[in-house]
Amino acid sequence: MDDKNLMENILLLEKGVCGLFMHGTIESPTDRVRQAFSTALNDALRMQDDIYDKMAAKGWYPTEQVEQSKINTVKQKFSAQA
Repeated sequence: MDDKNLMENILLLEKGVCGLFMHGTIESPTDRVRQAFSTALNDALRMQDDIYDKMAAKGWYPTEQVEQSKINTVKQKFSAQA
């Protein structure tokens, strides 16, 4: 497995962890438990951001600029449905 695939797998795992911590935060029965999950979620989100930054710096997570007209089209589509 090369470094790019390894980083992709780590990022996917971290995203899954974030989802678990988010649900733990939402479903927590007490403030102490909620705070523990919330702290863990924030730490995991920072780690996910660090992983993304490292991948983007190496060109392993390319992004592209979207034309404003396409953004406007999507906005209009969803505002009409509301």
